[in-house]
Amino acid sequence: MADKIVVGVDGSAESKAALRWALRQAELTGSRIVAMMAWDSPPIYGWEDAPSQDLNARAAETLGDALREVAPEGTTVEIEKQVANGHPAKALLEESEDADILVLGNRGHGGFTGVLLGSVSQYCIHHATCPVMVVRAPKT
Repeated sequence: MADKIVVGVDGSAESKAALRWALRQAELTGSRIVAMMAWDSPPIYGWEDAPSQDLNARAAETLGDALREVAPEGTTVEIEKQVANGHPAKALLEESEDADILVLGNRGHGGFTGVLLGSVSQYCIHHATCPVMVVRAPKT
């Protein structure tokens, strides 16, 4: 089986930069990519059936949009799309347990503008069992 690169995608410019880096690395090394988007909904007390199917579908759509934007048409890199329900950092760490590298943007959606490193990236850097590459989006 080919080497495995896990890349976190949330639709942000930073995550798209991470996906571009992962694609170039996969081309150079013959690796396959697992592009993962994880979402977690806050508990809503008194509402037993949270609209998880809607959130899952929206996450899958955002992931697909990012891949269509970033991945060149006709790429030979094997890309597996995964949408996970759960805390993004924990889902990425679980998927990357057998990966050669975990690739993340330096910050994604949420948080404070200007933060150098997002909370998901920060958590993964400290807890991953594989190397972690944090990619900054180019300044526009």
